[in-house]
Amino acid sequence: MKTFQPKLFTAMKGYTAKQLTSDLVAGLIVAIIALPLSIALAIASGVSPEKGIYTAIVAGFVIAMLGGSRVNISGPTAAFATIVAGIVAQYDVNGLVIATLMAGVLLILMGIFHFGSLIKYIPYTITTGFTSGIAVTIVIGQIKDFLGLTFAEGTHAVETTEKLAAIGASITTLNPWALLVGAVGLAILIVWPKISKKIPGSLIAVLVGTALVKLTGMEVNTIGDLYTISRSLPTVSVPSFDFALVRELLPSAFTIAILAGIESLLSCVVSDGMIGDRHNSNTELIAQGVGNICSGLFGGIPATGAIARTAANVKNGGRSPISGMVHALVLLLILVVLMPYAAWIPMPIIAAILFMVAYNMCEWRQFVKICKISPKSDILVLVVTFVLTVVFDLVVAIEVGMLIAVILFMKRMSDITSIRAWTAADELASTDSGRLKRIPARTAVFEIDGPMFFASSDKFSAFPMKDGMKVMILRMRSVPALDATAMRSLFAVLNACREQGVTLLLSHVNEQPLSVMKKAGFLDALGEDNLMPNIDAALERAEALDKE
Repeated sequence: MKTFQPKLFTAMKGYTAKQLTSDLVAGLIVAIIALPLSIALAIASGVSPEKGIYTAIVAGFVIAMLGGSRVNISGPTAAFATIVAGIVAQYDVNGLVIATLMAGVLLILMGIFHFGSLIKYIPYTITTGFTSGIAVTIVIGQIKDFLGLTFAEGTHAVETTEKLAAIGASITTLNPWALLVGAVGLAILIVWPKISKKIPGSLIAVLVGTALVKLTGMEVNTIGDLYTISRSLPTVSVPSFDFALVRELLPSAFTIAILAGIESLLSCVVSDGMIGDRHNSNTELIAQGVGNICSGLFGGIPATGAIARTAANVKNGGRSPISGMVHALVLLLILVVLMPYAAWIPMPIIAAILFMVAYNMCEWRQFVKICKISPKSDILVLVVTFVLTVVFDLVVAIEVGMLIAVILFMKRMSDITSIRAWTAADELASTDSGRLKRIPARTAVFEIDGPMFFASSDKFSAFPMKDGMKVMILRMRSVPALDATAMRSLFAVLNACREQGVTLLLSHVNEQPLSVMKKAGFLDALGEDNLMPNIDAALERAEALDKE
């Protein structure tokens, strides 16, 4: 499969007017779904509402045109909300643009160097932990608007814990009209899917909530009360770069790139199963990178594949990248014609939409299942990642989660690596030929089982040397891998054998360990005659040496 081969080119072969009609309809419906979500996610990210639309338009069009999936729909997603809000609060919009551009470059490099398949090495416990954590932070961040609270002047509420403290301090300012509007919107979002799956519940909630506030004159904050909404077309704006700022934003850019890669490829896998196709993961990563660079330059926020919008695209007939491009063009039309009316949308409705987004992404059932059936080490990684996402931020959560996961994995691998000594009584039948063979009197046989690497190297740094021993055999047929630290330990074993006048034989060395031994010069030091293809040959040579 080629590194960069957009699905648009292959999808156009045999493209029919009937398929074009289906793609146009699917694109229109997905745009209607994306409109309120894009506005809500922009607000949750701490930027103005139109930036969410800019992202869906620019990134949605570019990624659909260049992507490795036929039906993937890209745009702003809830996964980025907390990290984007944190960047904006600390570094302003200029810092967000720089982080988005750097993330785009990282995604392109990940695609070029075929990192598409490496995303699978992110443990499921980590993705579940930070996804659930993001959902909780989104909910906490929207309580203020859902209840219509008024924070005291000068309140600094950026971190999730600070928001909780501010909510507790201002709970007496609860606006019952805001709570009523929010509750109506939430009820619609819960009930509407049971009535109709064609028209998105978020659109109905927006229309009903807006009409309720407008017609009754309720004192409820709307988007227009808090934000100045622009309906102007997105224009290119290059940020001012500063090396110190770039260095500070690099961890955030890396996190954005990892999130974009995970979510977009996961969306591609889900859609592959729905349409019976196979995506090109490296092409998708490159497209995501280009799309994020364009989004940043045109005033948008980070984007990635959106599973819910992609599924809606497939269910409504979308079968080519044309539907994703149409979705972006429809949003562009809405931006120019209808964007001023977005100022009427009540903030409690936006909060209710984000509550549902958080619920749909939280994976609480999987969270509980992991806690019930998984080893304690996996539960630890899950809970730590979740807590750090809520209490600190996503960058810290992923870094610490991965570190703990790696350390625990190494411990697990070290625990399964073992060394056992053969005895003449019970190990005679373990020869490769299956025939009984006598172990020479002055020979010791040790079987190593598991990878030989730095975490387990202490187990084979020294083998017991009995008086009168003349030959030591290390049976290595169950050793799949060997690293430099273990290689150093083998040199120590070889030197100890020579000091005691013992001949060291290696039996059944696998390909990877053999390659490491050759490069390290160990085979030259050992001697080719002492490298045996199997335990039968090793025992025969040991018997011959014993008679000398």
